[in-house]
Amino acid sequence: MAKNTICLWYDNDAESAARFYAETFPDSSVTAVRKAPSDFPSGKAGDVLTVEFIVAGVSCIGLNGGSAFKQSEAFSFQIATDDQEETDRYWNAIIGNGGQASVCGWCKDRWGVSWQITPRTLSEAMAAGGDEAKRAFEAMMEMTKIDVAAIDAARRG
Repeated sequence: MAKNTICLWYDNDAESAARFYAETFPDSSVTAVRKAPSDFPSGKAGDVLTVEFIVAGVSCIGLNGGSAFKQSEAFSFQIATDDQEETDRYWNAIIGNGGQASVCGWCKDRWGVSWQITPRTLSEAMAAGGDEAKRAFEAMMEMTKIDVAAIDAARRG
């Protein structure tokens, strides 16, 4: 087990979420499913309590904690993409599996976890600073899913 692991709270479907992530993102897998040894506030002995998984190389635990807490945009996974095809693939996988689009490359999966599907060209533009960053940022602010060609055009001015 990693020294530092992200713990995500799910109502009762952590295993489905982890399996979706493992099928969708490279360097992702479900590594363990742990069942409750006795009853707990949101479940019974033998129910799935935690799921250990990796998302794009990051160790996570999904906790089936019940409905007491909800996901929010205060936490998100940011997935760097190399081109429009990869951006579309991840975006469409999340949205097409019961998720919802937001703005500026953000979306939520059906479990309420937020994702930023961020083409590297946008990150590179922001790192360049100055007018290039300003143009790319202003273009991004008008987008839902990031349009790589439009960001590249904005970078060039």
